[in-house]
Amino acid sequence: MNNNLAQMNPFLRWIERTGNRLPDPVFIFLYLTLLLIVISVIFQFFELSALHPTKIDANGNSVEIFAASLLSAENIQRLWVDMPKTFTHFHPLGYVLVVMLGAGVAERSGLFAAAMSAAVRSSPKALLTPVVALVAMVGNHAADAGYVVLIPLAGVLFAAAGRHPLAGIAAAFAGVSGGFSANISPGQLDALLFGITEEAVQASALDPTWNSNIAGNAYFIFVMTFLYLPIIWYVTDKIIEPGLGKWQPSSEDAEAYGEGSENKPLTDAQRLGLRRAGWAALAVIAAWAAMTLGPNTPLINEEACAPGTIETGSCSIHTTFRPFYKSLVAAFFVLFLASGWAYGAAAKTIKNHRDLVDMMAESMKTLGYYLVLAFAAAHFVAMFNWSNLGLISAVHGAAAIQATGLPLPIVLGLIVLFSGVLNLFIGSASAKWALMAPVLVPMLMLLGVSPEGATAAYRVGDSATNIITPLMVYFPLILVFAQRWKSDFGLGSLTAMMIPYAIWLLVSGVALMIAWVYLGWPLGPDAPVTYQLPGSS
Repeated sequence: MNNNLAQMNPFLRWIERTGNRLPDPVFIFLYLTLLLIVISVIFQFFELSALHPTKIDANGNSVEIFAASLLSAENIQRLWVDMPKTFTHFHPLGYVLVVMLGAGVAERSGLFAAAMSAAVRSSPKALLTPVVALVAMVGNHAADAGYVVLIPLAGVLFAAAGRHPLAGIAAAFAGVSGGFSANISPGQLDALLFGITEEAVQASALDPTWNSNIAGNAYFIFVMTFLYLPIIWYVTDKIIEPGLGKWQPSSEDAEAYGEGSENKPLTDAQRLGLRRAGWAALAVIAAWAAMTLGPNTPLINEEACAPGTIETGSCSIHTTFRPFYKSLVAAFFVLFLASGWAYGAAAKTIKNHRDLVDMMAESMKTLGYYLVLAFAAAHFVAMFNWSNLGLISAVHGAAAIQATGLPLPIVLGLIVLFSGVLNLFIGSASAKWALMAPVLVPMLMLLGVSPEGATAAYRVGDSATNIITPLMVYFPLILVFAQRWKSDFGLGSLTAMMIPYAIWLLVSGVALMIAWVYLGWPLGPDAPVTYQLPGSS
């Protein structure tokens, strides 16, 4: 770390030092599981309990649930006998694997890189910053490509425009990572987070009728995109770039960005590939529309609103469109696969079907660490549910929050801040949500916040502080990109450069969350931010 910046920012030094002492998230789950076992034994001994909010016994009284020891014979047997089932039935696992099969083809065929490059290069110089920021946020669907391709490309394009390349890197990093949850459409992150949310809802048994919908935050993340866009634009052009001073390229710098491969224009084959990928994407969208909008279509539950169901209350948009919502994971798989294949065939990056299969296999190889993490997270979440501590904590936590008298929007704003602070120490979005969801989701449900609302609050805080924690896996890579233009640019320099973005994004995200609750807008199709538990009055 740069010594002067380290002295100016002792808090950043503490963050870096403390975060580096934390173990890998896999072992964090392991240690928490061991702690959970001890706590479950203690709480069973003291007969910790809570009244279930929705379950009623034969006498009309609320059912009392008690803490259960994880060292009981029943739970020990369940751990060893159900271990394969516990892992494979972990909801996020299937969602992520399916989406990434398609996204892996789109990434490895070069579609994502070419699309981002074309979008940024064709923009007017006066609009370079907002175009970089917008493409970066949309580029979140490209996973690694957003970091590996767009961020160094942004530095090159800013340099070519006579602007400071570090400002371009900052704008792209803020868009890709600070705007990690913002996008114009749902993607693999939504599949991952809502898989964990569904696990938490089902484990709590508070609302058996609720089903995961990866478009449950679609409206919210769309608005986030166009809220964050002017913020990143303003911070880059008015705060960061003036602070960097006028860039004076050395001969080495000029040679570096003049000859870099990322500075080469798209080939005719790549442009043809982009056109064909666009047609393929439109074909997939048309196919899903045909399966949804017409009569007797497979993605509509027409029986939900058949005569006689309206009186029972089972007729609703959610029940009617439930097959469509649940098909969106497959829809994104087909969309990425078809457009990636169409691009690759035209650009000659996919020569035959074996190349296609190899790309899908490679995408699974990159998920090796995630599979290990998912194994640890699945068992922690499952054992937390077996102990009943999740629902008990949620009931008592909801009662404590109600006792404070804090308005619900303020509660959600505080949750945004909490997830933002926690993100400084645990970089993985799925790991944090797997830790928080078993308590947070049911607790907020009891307070009248939908599972979609809990997920939205979490993801706002999680993304805003990505750009200032050295524990974010791409942080060292961004530092290398920056050092290409300024050799003495250190870890503290990068953190200090990104802090204004983090502050503005976090403040605006909290304000958006609070305003959204007050306005009562839906977060996505048939996804209200507040709702009422079934059977409650």
